[in-house]
Amino acid sequence: MGMVRTTLLALLAAAALPGSAAGQYIGGGAPPPPPPPAAGTPETPEAALARNIRILAGSPRNYDALVGAGQAALDLGDAQAAAGFFGRAEEVHPTSWVPKIGQGAALVHLLEPQAALRAFEQAQRLGATQASVALERGLAFDLLGDQARAQSDYRVALNGIDGAEARRRLALSLGISGRKAEALAILDPLLARRDPGAIRTRALVLALSGDAAGARTAVTVVAPGMAASMDPFFRQLPSLRPNEKAAAVHFGQLPGDDQSSPAYGSYASTVPVGPRPDRMAEIEQLLKASPSVSTSSAATPAITQPVPPPPAAQLAIAQPVVARAAPAPRRYWVQLASGQSAAALADQFRRIKSRNSELLDGISGYVAEEPSKARLLIGPFRDADDARIFADDLETARVDAFPWTSAQGQAVRKLP
Repeated sequence: MGMVRTTLLALLAAAALPGSAAGQYIGGGAPPPPPPPAAGTPETPEAALARNIRILAGSPRNYDALVGAGQAALDLGDAQAAAGFFGRAEEVHPTSWVPKIGQGAALVHLLEPQAALRAFEQAQRLGATQASVALERGLAFDLLGDQARAQSDYRVALNGIDGAEARRRLALSLGISGRKAEALAILDPLLARRDPGAIRTRALVLALSGDAAGARTAVTVVAPGMAASMDPFFRQLPSLRPNEKAAAVHFGQLPGDDQSSPAYGSYASTVPVGPRPDRMAEIEQLLKASPSVSTSSAATPAITQPVPPPPAAQLAIAQPVVARAAPAPRRYWVQLASGQSAAALADQFRRIKSRNSELLDGISGYVAEEPSKARLLIGPFRDADDARIFADDLETARVDAFPWTSAQGQAVRKLP
């Protein structure tokens, strides 16, 4: 429901490089994409995004990977990135309704409900059922202030694979409509098993009804110490129009806000809310620039195209020919840490990689030593923009990182 930016655009940028650019980067091949999880084994959105982006780095028109990356980005709250992936999937397979549903869902999370409804209508013309669009279309109706149609869709979605989320959204919609008792009753099955999302939803339903004190008490169950900061938000909810209430309880968006309030959004949503950069244009540009390749997806007609681009790791995170220190031209890196001892940075890099295996798989560490300190680096990258994008994405994944440029002639050595 919320939005948090988590993408691996540096890998996509690598895939977008023309073949002649490979000469700028030297090193070993990229590791193969990790295999999908075994049947019945859950896969985290982070792992799904990393796996599908590695597939796209070598096969930019792989329909299944585009859809999978779009869904993973949506699950992580990056609606801009999701819209880009689903848009590219539609280009590959224009008669499939799946990308249209994905685009509609992304537009809902970008607070564009009218455009979302058009996407869902197009999906249904292509064969999508009401059940397949109901959960996200219901939210679009809520954001338009049409709670009756929203609730109709949510009730259809109750029997689907996202039934728990449909139940939470239905309760909020009923709360927006002033039907407090019915909203709380709808939540009972989830509250009985102490579902955190349902506990949050109950607090919001109470606030929508004007019971700010009850909402504050409910907040302390899942977010101790947050009640005081939530109180102004809770008190404002009853005075909003229905469509404004929906934007507030789902995205933390209050009238007049340019973007969601982090404090309110992180409580109202299942994931934290943050700035919403325009990633869709970046992804579309990068993917369209990629050389097309043959794909053997069962859902996609085979497309014969030129040779695939070089592996992602070979381009995005380049390796030097040798591991010894050597003077080099000005190069672009991402710094992960620094310290007095270069020897200690090797252990620190191993710890960082172990905590972020999907993000940093196949990436080597480097050290730049200066008189006062040593820097732990990854790279080099094609340019400063690539380094900045990858650093931003690592920061979103809670890995401390920032771009750094080595001076001309500065020695940077690979960690053993």
